[in-house]
Amino acid sequence: MLPPLLSAEQAAAYDPKPGRTGIFAYPRAVLYYIHIALATVVLGLWGLTQIGRGRPGAHHVATTWIGYMLLAARWHLGVAVEQRGTAPTEDCIVAAKHQSFLDILAIAYACRERGFIMKREVLRVPIMGWYARKAGCIPIDRARGRDAMTQILAEIAQRRADEGLGHLIIYPEGTRTKPGERRPYKHGVATIYAGTGLPCHPVAVNCGMFWPRRGIPIRPGRAVIEFLPVIAPGLSPDALVPELREQIETASDRLMAEAGLSLPGPDTDRAIAQADAAKV
Repeated sequence: MLPPLLSAEQAAAYDPKPGRTGIFAYPRAVLYYIHIALATVVLGLWGLTQIGRGRPGAHHVATTWIGYMLLAARWHLGVAVEQRGTAPTEDCIVAAKHQSFLDILAIAYACRERGFIMKREVLRVPIMGWYARKAGCIPIDRARGRDAMTQILAEIAQRRADEGLGHLIIYPEGTRTKPGERRPYKHGVATIYAGTGLPCHPVAVNCGMFWPRRGIPIRPGRAVIEFLPVIAPGLSPDALVPELREQIETASDRLMAEAGLSLPGPDTDRAIAQADAAKV
């Protein structure tokens, strides 16, 4: 059986452009979500046996669950994900383009010691919150305003001193974007990069062309995530954001063009770059 994420050779059998949805697209998507809901219950119960393993156990449960969701997407929906480039192995920041639930799954599967910055309330949910915290997720108290970033940096420092941070996944645009949409990059990623001295791995995607923001209808074909050259520590925060945006947007545009999307012209890019500069 092919793995949840495919190499270029393995993915060659899938069309690089989104297929048609047809009248069965919605029933297939509903069946997929029902399947995943049932599988989540089963894997969640099995995961209770992994509690004694601590963080490795939490990551093992997460990897199994995420991998199963990716496999089920191929079975039910005909959408596969190709991974290009090399996922990180060291403590780092992973700064990714975010278009849909599919790229969350794919990047989290590739980064086996994944963690996210999550609302503190989520980490207080029984069982799920324990797994999220054990897997390396960082709580954020948004009510603290500007002090929240100080709290995040302190949490990261504590994790690194204890069990290691792992791969902290961040979406610089702050939300999902439609394919071809441009948004200014937020500077939280630059603050974390400068405050921790961690390397930053940019990731480009075209997943939104196959799996839309609302999660339905889903189109068959070959989506791609691509790990780009790492940005070593040492850039100033003001220099990191333009560098990230250049790498991620250029590569994502290339992936979306491969999938058949007509992209906006340079005037749009220039306007967004000016918006980024104005926030520095």
